[in-house]
Amino acid sequence: MKKLLIIFALCAIPCLAQSDRQWVLDSSTLSYHVSHPVHEVDGVSHAALGKGVCHAGQCDFLIAAQVKSFDAGDSNRNLHMLQVTKGAQFPVVSVRLRLPEAALSSPTIVCDLDIQFAGQTAHYQNLAFQQVVQGNEHRITGTIPSTLSDFKITPPSFFTVPLRNEMPVKVDITWHSL
Repeated sequence: MKKLLIIFALCAIPCLAQSDRQWVLDSSTLSYHVSHPVHEVDGVSHAALGKGVCHAGQCDFLIAAQVKSFDAGDSNRNLHMLQVTKGAQFPVVSVRLRLPEAALSSPTIVCDLDIQFAGQTAHYQNLAFQQVVQGNEHRITGTIPSTLSDFKITPPSFFTVPLRNEMPVKVDITWHSL
C-alpha cells in the first residue's frame, strides 16, 4: 500500500508542475521623465493593473494603465501630454511580456517587452529588471529606455525648442502569486 502511495505521489509531481500559476499586480509606480533645456518633467502613475499566467514553464504578463492616470504635477501639462500622446483616441498604455517561469526565481529578470502606447507598438529586447522576493511577493524594479520616436510622437516644443527624444520609464511593481 505504501509503495502504491509513493508511486501515485511521484506520478502527481509532473501534473502539479504543469498546473497554471496566476499572478496579480498588487502595487505599481510607473514614472516617465522628459527633458527640455529649460525644464525637466516627471509624470507618475500608481494606477496600473496587471495579470500574469504561467503554464507549461512559460509565463505571460500584461500590465496596463490609463494614460490619464499619469500626473506631472501641473494640470495644463497633463492635458498637453494627453493631446500629444493621443490619449483620447488611445486611452491605455499596455505592456506585454513572456518569460520562462524559472526566471521568476532569479534576482535579475531579463526579458523582452511589447509596449502599446499612442497607437503604436514598440519592442524592447533584453531589458534587465531587478527582483526582490519576500514570501509570496515579488518586487520588480528597473527602467525602460523608451523614446518619443519609439511611439512616433512628435516632440512638443517649448519656446520653439522641442523636448529631447529620451523618455525613460522607471518601473516599481509588486506582484503576488495565487
